[in-house]
Amino acid sequence: MLHGAPTAFEVRTEGGATRLSGRFPYGTEACLSDGRRERFAAGAFRSRVMAGENVFLLAGHDPEKPLASTEAGSLTLRDDDDALHIEARVTPSTSWAADALAALASGLTKGLSPGFRVKPGGDMVTRAADGLLRTVIQADLFEISMVTRAAYDQAQISARNWQPAPVIEAHEAGLLHVHRRWRA
Repeated sequence: MLHGAPTAFEVRTEGGATRLSGRFPYGTEACLSDGRRERFAAGAFRSRVMAGENVFLLAGHDPEKPLASTEAGSLTLRDDDDALHIEARVTPSTSWAADALAALASGLTKGLSPGFRVKPGGDMVTRAADGLLRTVIQADLFEISMVTRAAYDQAQISARNWQPAPVIEAHEAGLLHVHRRWRA
């Protein structure tokens, strides 16, 4: 699952490395398409962060372009009730790291987008007059990326695998089919 949102990075250069800090806010909604909105509940990524699982900071969700990782000690994650906070130390020792930092410095990269998977029962879809709202309650975070456009205005996101709960009526079966096409 990929998500993102424009965010304000704080950038500092120290001893050849650039320090980045940013946040992916909880509780805000993103409109993914007509009638489909999404939000993340507070602490949605907490279990994986607290377990100390390796998470990467990537350039544009490309696993071949790592910028930092928790295992390498260059990425720190803090999952609070308001947001997932990140701090990273990026050294421009690879072409993609130099490119990512240059894009950030020139204002071309403005967002954060998490790459995650929602396990069964980790989300809830509710129906409102204006469409469906998916709330991600718990998700396994694998990476967070610097992106040009994020789904969320304050830290982009894009979610999939919507299944309205409770089960929708038979005359709405076409809607359920559409939502099952989306991947988790």
